[in-house]
Amino acid sequence: MSSKTTTCIEIRSYQLKPGQRAAFHRHFMQDAWPLLLQWDVDVVAFGSSPHDEDSYYLIRAYDSLAHRQASQDAFYGSADWRLGPRESIVSRIETYTSIVLDMDPIAIDALRQGHPAAQTREEKAA
Repeated sequence: MSSKTTTCIEIRSYQLKPGQRAAFHRHFMQDAWPLLLQWDVDVVAFGSSPHDEDSYYLIRAYDSLAHRQASQDAFYGSADWRLGPRESIVSRIETYTSIVLDMDPIAIDALRQGHPAAQTREEKAA
């Protein structure tokens, strides 16, 4: 597939410490989400996983694997993250895993449908 028809997405699955999902979501929405927007991270979707009480997911899109690496190095290495919401977020995570896939932009847009991340992205573009 050519890079013009494919985008790299990362699906990050968090296994949260028991009973921490509501607090994790609150800190994500109040602290991490605005910071991700400030750093121009393309968040496709995020939220609680319906299969258990302690799971959460975050889906981000990138132009390439190199773009993903550069974006995450910059974001996670920033003082904004390290001195900001990092501790309130990380302290609630038991483990996490990331899956990276090449995906057609049309499929990514379908994942965005009806999600708050899509609305915020549209507002930012306007």
